[in-house]
Amino acid sequence: MAEKGRQAGAPPRRARLSRDRVISAAVALADRGGIESLSMRNLALELGVVPMALYKHVASKEELLDGMVDVVFGEVEFPSGAAWRTAMRERAISMREALLRHRWAIGLMESGTPGPANLRHHNAVMRCLRDEAHLPFRMAVHAYSVMDSYIYGFTLQEKTLAIDIPAAAQRRLEKVAERHPSPADEYPYLIEVVVELGKSGYDYTEEFEFGLDLLLDGIERLCEQQRAPAKRRPVTATKR
Repeated sequence: MAEKGRQAGAPPRRARLSRDRVISAAVALADRGGIESLSMRNLALELGVVPMALYKHVASKEELLDGMVDVVFGEVEFPSGAAWRTAMRERAISMREALLRHRWAIGLMESGTPGPANLRHHNAVMRCLRDEAHLPFRMAVHAYSVMDSYIYGFTLQEKTLAIDIPAAAQRRLEKVAERHPSPADEYPYLIEVVVELGKSGYDYTEEFEFGLDLLLDGIERLCEQQRAPAKRRPVTATKR
């Protein structure tokens, strides 16, 4: 039976346009074609509307990007009620996974105007470092900064490096050998890298978590220093 109020054979109505639908479509478009594929014209084609219709829901492309970044922040898990190290570790792993799903977001996460998911995430991280790890404000800022630098930097490198690191290293070695007759004599440690990675392979997740644990070890030492009683300085007699 035809839907009431619609003539038989009429095309189905398009889903009503909304801000959430516009942002979701933009995320999907960027996931497929990269951030360079995202334009208001391409997004309008994706949604089957004229470009001006988008501006009823997002005032500008900058606002659209802010909403897209907020979607990524919303996917990052941050366990509540866990010990600070567990929470920070799981948060870092979840952030990397979200950035691998949305590779266009690398480099955009800390730009623009933060949305609600972005604000909740940053507030939760600072609360964890201040209230759970008991770090002073400046130490908490340092710890947050170095962790995000590592997470974003690693995922950027992961985005740009070859999927098969050992195979890429072997190809580079062959190119070097064309110009250098005895590369093993000139670059023995680089040859070792190629040979050993060829045996064991290179696992991005393993490398990421190894570095992550090194960082967390350093933050834990900061926490221990804060808990340790301050050494009393000897009192020097004042001259009269």
